[in-house]
Amino acid sequence: MRFVLDASVATCWFFEDEHDARADAAAAILLASGSAIAPLIFWFELRNVVMMGVRRGRASESSMFQWLATTMRTTIGLDTLPSDDAIFSLAQRHRLTFYDAAYLELAQREGIALATLDQALSRAATAEGVPLIGA
Repeated sequence: MRFVLDASVATCWFFEDEHDARADAAAAILLASGSAIAPLIFWFELRNVVMMGVRRGRASESSMFQWLATTMRTTIGLDTLPSDDAIFSLAQRHRLTFYDAAYLELAQREGIALATLDQALSRAATAEGVPLIGA
């Protein structure tokens, strides 16, 4: 199964003190020969969140680099640049950030489920008829 992976799910895997059934469900799909795709912003978001975790003493720098290398070797692909109009429309309609709307637009365009821990993004996906992983 292929799905859109939000950074909120992936970073949940990094921090030992964070656990969520939706993140576990997404990990199980990847481990069972599934694959994920994410908008380009995912690459930046992932690194920013784990770097901030290191700064706050939640993880070591070496574990951060090791985890990032391992994670990016999995079956997580990055999409190309999407249509501005579609993302602006979703962001406006659901009062999402442009970043979050990019995840939703990708799931819609590809006709696949979305894995997210973000409540606003989950509500918007449900309203748009996009299935959610672990919901």
